[in-house]
Amino acid sequence: MRMHNPAHPGEILREYMNDLSVTSLAQHLGTTRVNLSRILHGRAGISAEMALRLSEAFGTSAELWLNMQTNFDLWQASQVRRKKIAMLGTRKEQKRSAA
Repeated sequence: MRMHNPAHPGEILREYMNDLSVTSLAQHLGTTRVNLSRILHGRAGISAEMALRLSEAFGTSAELWLNMQTNFDLWQASQVRRKKIAMLGTRKEQKRSAA
């Protein structure tokens, strides 16, 4: 079950930072201040590489960061109006109809 309107992982990352500056954390993570700032402000997502870096820096799992990003992305996508896709039959039904 998906969470209702989950936070962007950048919002959670800000809580992990405590009093650490964006510049300091960016240097520690080996990324640019601009890239980190985009994540913190929800304008960029957490990549697999960044998830690994954050997991090492904060003693979390990479999956924590990737799952937060996935939940956020799924929620955002579910809010966009789109054409519904009809469900396909099961594999057994497909094989029977092909025979």
